[in-house]
Amino acid sequence: MVNLIELTLAELGALLADLGQPAYRAEQVWQWLWQKRCRDVAEMTNLSKELRTALADRATISWPEVAEVQVSADTTVKLLLRLADGALVETVLIPERTHVTQCLSSQVGCPMACTFCSTGQMGLVRNMTMGEILAQILVAQQYLADQGQDPDELKNLVFMGMGEPLLNLDELMKSLAALGHDKGLNFSPRRITVSTCGVPKGLEVLGDSGLAMLAVSLHAPTQELRARLMPRAAALAPLDELMAALDRYPLRPRQRITYEYIMLRGVNDQPEHARQLVRLLGQRKAKVNLIAFNASPGARYDSPERMDILAFEKMLHIKGLTATIRGSKGQDIAAACGQLKAEHDRRTTRCDKDNAQ
Repeated sequence: MVNLIELTLAELGALLADLGQPAYRAEQVWQWLWQKRCRDVAEMTNLSKELRTALADRATISWPEVAEVQVSADTTVKLLLRLADGALVETVLIPERTHVTQCLSSQVGCPMACTFCSTGQMGLVRNMTMGEILAQILVAQQYLADQGQDPDELKNLVFMGMGEPLLNLDELMKSLAALGHDKGLNFSPRRITVSTCGVPKGLEVLGDSGLAMLAVSLHAPTQELRARLMPRAAALAPLDELMAALDRYPLRPRQRITYEYIMLRGVNDQPEHARQLVRLLGQRKAKVNLIAFNASPGARYDSPERMDILAFEKMLHIKGLTATIRGSKGQDIAAACGQLKAEHDRRTTRCDKDNAQ
C-alpha cells in the first residue's frame, strides 16, 4: 500500500493511469490531499465509487501522529510528531501580527553537530521523505482548524527545524516543487525560506530552482571560530569557499541573502566579532538576523547580555550593514530546535528506568 502523500503529482498521475484514469484525475486527487486535507479516499466525492474503491485497494493516506503539544505563554506552539517508523521530529508554529509562520524539519536528527544546537547533538538518524516534510504543514493546518483558527493564517514556511535541508536535497526539492502547485498547498517561493549551514552543491541547485528564499546559518565571522562552533559545517565548506558560493548565488536586483547569527555570551557577541562580521559581509548583498541564544538545561553556552546584543547591532548599523534583532519566542516551552525531542527522550528514559526497578 502506497501512502498517497509520498507521491509527486507525476507519480500520482502514473498510479491513476495504471487504474485506467485520465490525466486530470491526478489534480483532483492532489487537491483532496493538499488543499482539503483529506485522510480517507472514500471522502473524495468527485471521484466515482468504483475509482475510490480501486484506489483504496492500492493506496492509503497516512499523516504523522501528534505525540506531544506544548503551547507557550506567547502562543508559540511546538508539535512533536511521530513518523510511521516511530521516529520523532519537531515543528513549530510561530504567531506573527498578521499570520503564522511554521518552522519545518527536513531530517530526523542532524549530522552537522553544531555545538549550540540540541538537534546537532543527537546525530543523524535518517532523511525525511517528501511526504513527511509536507505532512508537517497538513498537521499544522489541522491543529489551527481544531483550535478555531483559520488554517489559511499559516502563510510563511521556514526550513529551520531539525536537520540540514541541503543534505536531503532530493526530498527537499520535491517538497519545494509540490509546495508551489496551485491545486496543492499553493505557497509562493517568496513565502518559503530554506536555512542552511552551507552546502555549495545544494546552494547551486536551490539557487537555480528559484523555489525558495535563502538564509545562511553563519554564527561566526571567521573560519577559526566557525570551526569551533560548527565543526562539520566549517569542514564541509570552509568560510572562504562558502562565501564564494554565496557570491555566485542568483539574486534579484534588490534581493539580499539573510545571514542567521546566534549570539553566545562571551563567544561571538563582542565588538571584535562585530568588526569581523562587517569585514566579511560589508561589501556583500547581506542582511543579518541577530538571535539571542536560548539556553536550555545542560547547555554549554549562556544567553547573551541584552546590552551586548544592542551594542553589536549598533556597530553593524554604523558600518552600513543591515541587521535586525529577532525576537525570541517560546522560551518557556524550549522552542529551540531539538529541545522538545531531547526532553521527551529524557522523560522516556526515566520512565524506562523506573519501570525496570
